[in-house]
Amino acid sequence: MDDDELIARLAGGDESALRELFGRHAPWIAVRLRAALPAQDVEDVLQETFLAVWRSAGGYRPQGSAGGWLWVIARRQAAGWLRRHGQDARPVDTGVLDDAAFDDALVSAGRAAARDPVEAVMARSDLAAALAVLGPEGSTEREVWRLLYVEDQPVAQVAQVMGVPQGTVKSRAHRVRRLMRTALVGRAAQEEGL
Repeated sequence: MDDDELIARLAGGDESALRELFGRHAPWIAVRLRAALPAQDVEDVLQETFLAVWRSAGGYRPQGSAGGWLWVIARRQAAGWLRRHGQDARPVDTGVLDDAAFDDALVSAGRAAARDPVEAVMARSDLAAALAVLGPEGSTEREVWRLLYVEDQPVAQVAQVMGVPQGTVKSRAHRVRRLMRTALVGRAAQEEGL
């Protein structure tokens, strides 16, 4: 079942659809949130995000990528958290946390994380390790990740840019999510074992 179908089921009140969406998307959303938030607060914002997803599922229109829609909600939740805690929310409000914005977020919006430089380095390291499993810069998986999840482009546009059918983009996106999820879960297990 694809993400659009899960969101439709969620809109109908299916709690298992929320668990499935969380399992598919929480790992990569958490990595991106760690770029802008103190690590100890990422879980709270992640929970607020999926609560907002639950509430907003009825208004979802499958015109772009479900991952992009989820990231917009997560970004809003993160920006709200930053504002409530008296921090600069502009890097999150403006949208994409690409490499430059990622660094800016660590410096400006991640001031609380900067109080603990180890957390800032770990957030960057987690993302770098997860991206490494996608192959070198410019590889197919890396491009799918960049276009869909960093630039929040719709599947149709990514398909056009890459010169492949939309179904191919969706299957590649599924592979990217699976690879990153595996890398992040493995990394978390390593950190817990230390």
